[in-house]
Amino acid sequence: MTTGSRQRAHRQHALEAQGAAHPHPEAVADPLFRGGTFFDPNDLVQVKYEMLRSVEKDGRAVVEAAEAFGLSRPVYYVTRELFNREGLPGLLPRKRGPKRPHKLTEENLAVVAQAVREAEHMPSGAELTALLAERCGIRAHPRSILRRLLPYLKRQEKKLR
Repeated sequence: MTTGSRQRAHRQHALEAQGAAHPHPEAVADPLFRGGTFFDPNDLVQVKYEMLRSVEKDGRAVVEAAEAFGLSRPVYYVTRELFNREGLPGLLPRKRGPKRPHKLTEENLAVVAQAVREAEHMPSGAELTALLAERCGIRAHPRSILRRLLPYLKRQEKKLR
């Protein structure tokens, strides 16, 4: 394996580890990304930046630019918004989905924990689900409740010592 191909493999591995690898690098048809070593069609951040630049600086149509960079028109608009709001860090990949529990908040866990203390035993998952719905108006899966409640109870127990 030559030094250049080792570097490319290392770079590809790093991009994949960060979630920044283009899912369809073969779809990047822009001439900048063909044949050179600096522009890498596998680097999604670089591809998105160049797509934005081609529209803003070169006056390219959005549809044409998105197609040339192997992305969709909606991706262009989301990318532009993130770039305008956050700059280059806005182009970096993000973890998807909720960032923290949004139903089983500390307040809701306190209500359930109080009910557990009053019952003097650990209710079943179904009972916890019914209790949470009745007292807090929230529906959650029994396993989700238990997964959040048990560490919460342990923290509360440590505070009391």
